[in-house]
Formats: sequence, structure tokens, C-alpha cells
Amino acid sequence: MSNKIRLAKYIAHAGVCSRKQASRLIDEGVVTVNNRPANHIDHVDEQDDIIVNGQVVKGAADLVYFAYHKPVGIDCKLNENDPASLIHHLPTLTRVYPIGRLDKDSRGLLILTNDGDFCNQLIHPDFHQPKRYIVTVNKPINNAFCEKMAAGIPVDKQITLPCEVTKIADNQFSIILKQGLNRQIRKMAHYCGFKVIDLFRVQFSELALSKLNLPENHSIQINKTDISKI
Repeated sequence: MSNKIRLAKYIAHAGVCSRKQASRLIDEGVVTVNNRPANHIDHVDEQDDIIVNGQVVKGAADLVYFAYHKPVGIDCKLNENDPASLIHHLPTLTRVYPIGRLDKDSRGLLILTNDGDFCNQLIHPDFHQPKRYIVTVNKPINNAFCEKMAAGIPVDKQITLPCEVTKIADNQFSIILKQGLNRQIRKMAHYCGFKVIDLFRVQFSELALSKLNLPENHSIQINKTDISKI
């Protein structure tokens, strides 16, 4: 029986990127298998010669997990030519990538891993992993604002899923999301007439930043079960 697996899965297991990102790289034509352009239907194993962006990919890497306290100003896109890119702040033990993203103007907890399958599980809508944020806006909020945000807001031609929103100060609230649309909280607040001036992610699934004692721009290795039990 063959032990070959789909190419995108192999690339993810090797710690290069997530399976979804691997599929994009195949589409972009930067992946070769045995000196020919790769196809999505390719099944491979360690006997095959696989190159991604000029780098040889071999075997499954040891799976590792890190928590990183991202400051404002770091871009989660892994672009070596950008001095503000997250890639310059990653652990050097092995290549890892973020599960989900925080935009450049946001800060807080970011999970880093080379476990493509686990990444896909955490971001898949079927699992609805909660993420909690503390958000500061430019003017006072009231209960009506919280109720409106929690019920669902039009964002990118869809209504956001119901979420938990709690006022914690005159111009600050806690929000727990179970989806991750692009700049979702900022767009939700803008729709309600508010501008976000600070967005701080304090929890991802079961892992809370407060339990890690982790300064900004520092990372720490953690266990998979610290993040989620799925």
C-alpha cells in the first residue's frame, strides 16, 4: 500500500505553511515535484523531490507551538523584505507561521505553529474557536451599542455571527468572536459610528495571555493542549 499523501498536506506536514497556503503556492507555480511544475492532484512521499520557492522540502518536521505577544507595528505577512514583518520576530527553532492574523495596528496574543492540520482545525468555521479582545474606541459607548454589535453587523456583504460584547469602561468593551473576517471588529465598530483606537487580543480558544506572563514582542513555546482540546 502506498504511503503517498496529497502534495499540499505533505508541504504542511513539513512545516512550510498551512495546507491552504500550500494550495495557493501550487496555484502560483512556485512548487515543483521531481523537476516539473506541481499539480494539486500530486501524491508524494519522502522519495520525491519537492521544491517550494527554491527551497527543498523533506519529511515531516517536529510539530511545535508558540505563543507570541505581538506589539502594534508588526505585520503578520511573512515577507522577508519588510522590516516590520513578523518573520523577523519568529522563533528560529523551526519555521512556523501564525494561526489567523492580527492586523498591523492591533496587538496581543498570536499562536505560531508548523502544524498545518491543527491550524486548519482552529480556523475552520465548524469548530468556532472563540477569540477575546479588549477594544478601546474614540468615544463613550452604551448598552445599545453593545447589543447592536452582539446581534450582528453587516461586514463585507454578510452579517457577522452573534457574539458576546460587554462594556468594561466608558469607551472600552470586551468582545468574544467565533469567526475571523478581515478587520472585522474595526469594520463592526465603524458601522456603528465608532473608530477603534486600540485592539488587544487577550485570549485565543483556551489560551489566555494573562496566564503566560509574556512581555510584548516575546514568544514562549507551549503545548498544543494549552491552546485547544480539539
